[in-house]
Amino acid sequence: MIRIFTLFMVLLCAPLTLFAQGTPTQSTGWQQAPEHPPVQVRLIQTGPYNAAQNHYPALLQVRLADDWKTYWRSPGEGGIAPRLNWESSDNLADVNWQWPVPQRFMLLGVETQGYQHDVDFPLQLTPTDGAKSTTFNAKLTLPSCTTICVLTDYDLQLPLDPNLRLDEQLNHDYQQAVSRVPRPANLVSSETLTWDADSQQLEVSLHNERGWQQPAIYVDELEEAIFSQPKVSINNNLLQVRFTVNSWNDDLNLDQQAVVITAIDDGLAEELTATISAGSLAPTTDAMPSLAWVLLYAVLGGLVLNIMPCVLPVLGLKLNSLILGQRTNAAGEPVSVRPPLLWSAFGIMLSFWLLAAFMLVLTWSGAQLGWGIQFQQPGFIGFMLLVTALFSLNLFGLFELRLPTRLNTWLATRPGNGNGGHVLQGMFATLLATPCSAPFLGTAVAVALASSPIVLVAIFTGLGLGMALPWLLLALFPSVIRSLPKPGLWMEKVKWLFGLMLLATSLWLLSLLSYTLGSSITWALAALLIVLPLWSLVRQNGARGLIFGVAGMLLLGAVAGVIALATQSHWVSPVKDELDWQPLDADRIAAEVAAGNRVFVDITADWCITCQANKVGVTLRDPVYSALQDDDMVLMRGDWTRPDKNVTDYLHANQRAGIPFNQVFGPGLVQGKALEVLLTTNKVISALDEAK
Repeated sequence: MIRIFTLFMVLLCAPLTLFAQGTPTQSTGWQQAPEHPPVQVRLIQTGPYNAAQNHYPALLQVRLADDWKTYWRSPGEGGIAPRLNWESSDNLADVNWQWPVPQRFMLLGVETQGYQHDVDFPLQLTPTDGAKSTTFNAKLTLPSCTTICVLTDYDLQLPLDPNLRLDEQLNHDYQQAVSRVPRPANLVSSETLTWDADSQQLEVSLHNERGWQQPAIYVDELEEAIFSQPKVSINNNLLQVRFTVNSWNDDLNLDQQAVVITAIDDGLAEELTATISAGSLAPTTDAMPSLAWVLLYAVLGGLVLNIMPCVLPVLGLKLNSLILGQRTNAAGEPVSVRPPLLWSAFGIMLSFWLLAAFMLVLTWSGAQLGWGIQFQQPGFIGFMLLVTALFSLNLFGLFELRLPTRLNTWLATRPGNGNGGHVLQGMFATLLATPCSAPFLGTAVAVALASSPIVLVAIFTGLGLGMALPWLLLALFPSVIRSLPKPGLWMEKVKWLFGLMLLATSLWLLSLLSYTLGSSITWALAALLIVLPLWSLVRQNGARGLIFGVAGMLLLGAVAGVIALATQSHWVSPVKDELDWQPLDADRIAAEVAAGNRVFVDITADWCITCQANKVGVTLRDPVYSALQDDDMVLMRGDWTRPDKNVTDYLHANQRAGIPFNQVFGPGLVQGKALEVLLTTNKVISALDEAK
């Protein structure tokens, strides 16, 4: 009987004992409005009452599916800030809602500031003096937007437990969220804040003791003023930022008004309050030089595309055809080489204009953009493989494409006969250039895709002009072509060289289809592409041709081997990539940095030639290869070979439109540092050291 009574008392007191010790978690649980399922919210107490600071720590967690976004406390031109009405709470004196660093978004010309995917807002809940029990009772009004916006209310009710048992994971999540909130200014100070009522502009001058790298500056909205994305200029430690101020008040006056400024830079996130003074600002000239620099980048980027291995064969083909065309016409007059070159240059320009129009259509439809995205489609790669293979086999003499006699006669009697072929040749070169990313190109394309339609067309015109520049120079100085040897037997050898170059391009395109076709079919087609030229050589020259063909291939292999041996210090790498790559997870980066780790992000694709060069030349070579294996290194890779929304969103969040893209994070680089398109060992090692 005593044992039964004892057991009964234990069972009766157990819940009271657990309550006295504190429950493991205090949470509202995830809430989801039935009429708006893409958004979930949760309020959770992350630790016991902090007597020293007189508050309860909590997290307001928001999860947004797909492309849905919510807003910062200053939402921008077309947004609404989230609101929290907690007046009905019991024994609660104050709520300190802290806001992590936002991002800027642009949709249909409207700029907003906020968050995408997941965001955790740290809350500090202060009870009234002497309160023995406190309940947080509030209504959260949360805006969420894609191309439409939805306002949703969530009822949050949470009894706060002063004796809550500390949970390491919840405490880590809370500290991680706090680390994303800008701190009171320590390194940054304001020099001047000048308001020019005539131009409706505000100029902010900020000083940073450590110097500025890639700053992002936000100014909190005032009652009648919204500050647009600024124009930034850096002079050593001084940063000048000029905002255009949008307002519905024609008599807006910001003189002597205080504003909150948020300054973000590499490893820096600080806030300060400063007072505006009225004054006059000199007319800005930043826009034109910056656009001029971007257009120069576009021209240089287009020019560099000509030496990419995917484009060089087409330039060679054009020279080949022009040399063969150095004959006289029926009247004995020399044939001009200028028209073919000019028409090919026009084909390049036309292709870039069509690309610009295509990008504009995709932009207006809300689609995700990027340089080279067509190479993510097997159908497009298959088409390019067919075209390059036919060109190559035609040069090897397997067949000769001839138009029907009537059509040939009709074309010959038309003005500008044959010009269509030159235009197509220029367009073909442009298509082959699109998987290549080169210095200057990435900057120009990124600015184009983030700019107005007029600027986008101007930048793509610059890209086309740069790529067409060699063709235009040859048209300007045709004597360069006429000075080359006259057509003869040597041209057959050159024809084979150009055929081999195009064959190499075809084999590369075929390798991109291995994922779709399977290894057996890929190897079979590769063997066919290699055997057919040899068979053509035998057919034209007999067994002697086969001997010379095999000998030529062996000689070419020997020369390549000697060159490779002489330059091995620049390319030698481990046989295979044994680095511990993990899938790209943007939300995890901050957690790894908060834990003291460094993160190396690599966005790549099989069709990206520059990406493969970076891999062979830098990341798979010591000392970078060994540095990436350090205990505190976390390696994340985003594969853009096939369409991947996660990778596309990450690129756009970092104002990038193409790949390769590499970024380094760490305790010393909390906001991350983007590396150059072409990696160098010194730059990568320097960034990894800076991130420690």
